Amino acid sequence: MTMQFKVPSIACEGCVDNIKKEILTHEPEATVEGDVTNKTISVDTQASEESVRQMIVSVGHEIA
Repeated sequence: MTMQFKVPSIACEGCVDNIKKEILTHEPEATVEGDVTNKTISVDTQASEESVRQMIVSVGHEIA
């Protein structure tokens, strides 16, 4: 299932990389794409939306 999150705190590619690393640590099978311009993260995973939200928040980002 693919989920998209609006993450207004994304400022650069490094932010996207940190989020990707966090999600892939917990969900190695996930596909994670980030868009700095639109400040979005797309995640294709079997994990719940709530758990992915918690992963993004745990690395210091907020979800709109």
